[in-house]
Order: sequence, then C-alpha cells, then structure tokens
Amino acid sequence: MKIAVVGAGAAGCFCAIELKRRLPSSTVDVFEAGKNPLAKVAITGGGRCNLTNSFEGISSLEEAYPRGDKLMRRVFSCFSHKDTWDWFTKEGVKLVLQEDNCVFPASQDAMQIVNLFLSRMDRLGVSVHAGIKVESVKSLLDEYDNVVVTTGGSPSPEGFRMLEGLDLEMVPPVPSLFTFNLPDSPIRELTGTVVEETSVSLAGTKFRAYGPLLVTHWGMSGPAILKLSSYAARFLSESGYNATLLVNWTGNGEAQVRRTLSLISQDNPAKLVVNFHPATIPSRLWTYLVSKARIRGDARWSEIGSKGMNKLSDILVNDTYLLKGRGQFKEEFVTCGGVALSNIDYKTLECKKHPGLYFAGEVLDVDAITGGFNLQAAWSMGYRVAVSISEK
Repeated sequence: MKIAVVGAGAAGCFCAIELKRRLPSSTVDVFEAGKNPLAKVAITGGGRCNLTNSFEGISSLEEAYPRGDKLMRRVFSCFSHKDTWDWFTKEGVKLVLQEDNCVFPASQDAMQIVNLFLSRMDRLGVSVHAGIKVESVKSLLDEYDNVVVTTGGSPSPEGFRMLEGLDLEMVPPVPSLFTFNLPDSPIRELTGTVVEETSVSLAGTKFRAYGPLLVTHWGMSGPAILKLSSYAARFLSESGYNATLLVNWTGNGEAQVRRTLSLISQDNPAKLVVNFHPATIPSRLWTYLVSKARIRGDARWSEIGSKGMNKLSDILVNDTYLLKGRGQFKEEFVTCGGVALSNIDYKTLECKKHPGLYFAGEVLDVDAITGGFNLQAAWSMGYRVAVSISEK
C-alpha cells in the first residue's frame, strides 16, 4: 500500500509513525513544503512544547474547541489526552503537569519532541520529503492508495489551493488566538502588569473568557484575551477588529466586589484609597483604576461615600476599552476555518466524496484555545486516520 501524507507537522508526522507501525510493509511518503519538518512544534509553548492538557476544569469540549467540539468528542474516544500521556511516556519522554493543567516534557525543550519524531520516522522507514510542495492533492490520489492532508491552517484561501478540483466545501479562514491592540488607551503604560483572575467579554455579544490577563505595550494579552480571541475569531474578523472590550478585573460579580470594597473601607477609613486595594489587584493597576474612576489621589476611604464606592465597583467589574486591531500570538498562530467538517466522516476522518482521502489537524475547521489543546487535536486526529486506514 502506498500512502502520502501532505504536511510534516504534528498531525502529519504522528499519523505517519502510527501508519508505519500498523502497516510496516506499506510505503509512507511525507511531503513538506518548508525546509524543516515540525517547524511549528519546535516553537510551540515558547519553545517548550505544550503537548496536551489535563482537561481539568473543562466541563464541555466546546470550551476548549470553539469549532469542532463534536468531532473531537468522536476522535477522543479513539485517542484521548490520557493516551497522549501514555504514548510519549512509552517513547521515553518524561512529562510534567503544571498548575495551569498544561503538560510539557520535563526537559522543557520542544526539540526533544521534534528529534523524537524524526528519529522514529527514520527508524520505521517513513520517507520525509522536505522542500517539496504538493500542488494538487487530486493528482496525488491517482498515484497513491491513500492520501492524508495535514497541512495545518492558513491565514488566506491561497493556502488551500492544493485542494482545487476536489469540490470540497470550505470555510473561509480567519486568524484565531491573537492579542488585542488598544492604541488609544493609557493602560499600555502599565505594560508587564498581570492580573491572575479576570473575566473579559465583548460588548453586545455572548463571547466571554476567564483567566489571567497581561497588559502589554500594545494593549492586552494573556490566556483570558487569547481565549476570547478564539471564541470570537469570526465575529472580530467581520467587524474589522473594532469592538468594545469589557474587563472585569476580579472575575467576581458586582455584589461580591462591593462587599470587598466595603470591608476595605471599614478597616481603613482614614487611609488613602490609592494605598489600599483588593488583594488580587496589583498596586499600579489600582492607582490607574482609581484615577480612571475619577477618585482624587488624596481621597480617603471615609470621604468617597456611596457615589465613590459605586464608581470603584463599576470600574472593577465593567472597565471599558476600545479594541482597534489585533496582534499575532506568534508561538501559537492558529486559524479558524479550512475544510468544512461536512466533507468528512466523523468516525474515520475520510472524505465522503473521495474514498482514500483523509484530513487531520488544523487544515479542518477545527481549532482550540491555547493550553495544549491544538496539539492534542493533532495527535488525536492523526492517530484516528492511521487506525482508519489500517483497518480498511
């Protein structure tokens, strides 16, 4: 059997290894347009390679996979995050689970994973053809018994040109996982400030995310912002990346915030407001928020009254910023869109219109929030395809 894998990324290389293990007498050719296989894996997780996630705190797969959660539920039944842990452990990779539920190699070195994959493919006899761009998948189907497309996402339709002639339904690609530009906001002067528990949303929508937030010199980043960019990827693209961002700096409801402020006021009536703040709010940020709420810098807690308390409560729960543009989160560049899931059989990942053609990874309209979920999707889908082809 001759099998072609188009794309030497996470899904493609993982699939190739599993294919060759199941079908040792088969010919497995991996074609990669770039010079270096697994180039994206080498930089993911800041060069540490966030392999997967424990999924603790994820009550529904839709929280992790804004697009493709139903498909992921099917493929996880074949190869889950627990299977990923076992797979890498058996390959000699010691793993560590962080407090944020992200899983990394203990070496904290993504090249350990890259070299592992390259050595396994070499040992098994998988042929990797780097620097070879496949122009037409349709033509490749005439030469190979099975073709697996794992080219990843693309920020433009041109990245899917190799699929022309297959009459597939496509979802226009747009960026996902990006930071927010706030060019008119003075909060950028607080660059480097981190707030661990926030809630962020977009005014007039149901898009909301929770987690740490980082203030940058161009605006805002951090897990909360990246999650929100993923959930609202298509909405923000259609709005030209102009929207109203609402930040709850505590992640709590207004009633609880007011109780916290009241306690601070009761305990420190003669103290300056700027000097005493909720424990989760950094001092520099608190000073900025007090000023933004138009509370005098020399005001004491006993002086601000109910009106001042309302202002502080409102600024903590409903702080408003004008989002104008996006920045790229280079370590985890992901796109929303690609090959529509209506084209494939959820059980096998085989194309309904073209028997022998399979898709895995981000080339499909499947993408996730940051935290190892995108790589987990690659492992799971790559494994599912290998099993499907071997069983057939």
